[in-house]
Parts: sequence; C-alpha cells; structure tokens
Amino acid sequence: MSSQLEDSNSWIPQIGNPCDARIFSLAEAQSLLPVVRKVTRRAVGDFDPVRGRYRNLLDCDPRKSQLALQYEKIVRLWMTKMARFGLVARGLWAVDFDTGDGYLSWKYPELRLAFFVDSEDPNLTRRSLSEVLAERLPNWT
Repeated sequence: MSSQLEDSNSWIPQIGNPCDARIFSLAEAQSLLPVVRKVTRRAVGDFDPVRGRYRNLLDCDPRKSQLALQYEKIVRLWMTKMARFGLVARGLWAVDFDTGDGYLSWKYPELRLAFFVDSEDPNLTRRSLSEVLAERLPNWT
C-alpha cells in the first residue's frame, strides 16, 4: 500500500481497495494524517452549509428530504475515501488507524495523532498516545 522513495525514508500513501486490511506504523499514520485532515476539512466545508440549511427548515418543508440526501452523499463520500486509505471511520469526522493491537485515533479538527484505542477495550476509550507509549513499547512505534 505504500511505496518507499529510493533516496529517503519517506513513504507515499497510496489509495487501495477498501476491502484490503491495512496495518499502520505510527510513522505511516503520521505521514498520512495531513492528507486525511485535508480531505476531512473539505468534507466538513461541504457539509456545514447543508446542515445549516437543513436545521433552518421546518419539519414539513419538502426541501428537507433533498438536503438530507445531500447530507448523506457528503458523509458517504468521506467514509469511502477514508476506507480507501485503509482507515476505520468511527463516527462523523473520526477515524482510526489500525496498528494490529489497537487504533491510533483521530477526530476532526485535531492537529495530530494524540490518542490510542486498545482493541481489547469494549468501550473503545480514547487514551493519551503518550501514556500508552510510556506504559508499553508497541511494535508499531
């Protein structure tokens, strides 16, 4: 899914098949995050005006159903893009990078990856990434 540049340690994120499982190292996730943030920022920019118009209409307004379809289209397109990057969409504008033993968790508009969700946690609690790294030395670092 990623390709190495011959003259550096950087990698280039490539879009894959949404059915492909993807395991990320911390460096790979951090490298992909600016692209994820940009795609998400655009989706939010498209979404917010639609949501505003939707909220300002009465429930009986016939335009409401058309706005609901626009709303759904924007969210589904964003989710498809996240899946193509190999990410797990956990909620609206929230994604997880699978590390094999848990998830690096990001929500818009966070600036960096700062949270981890243990795959064994039934509540999917977001814990501080620095705390997790201090407790254990995972192989994905």
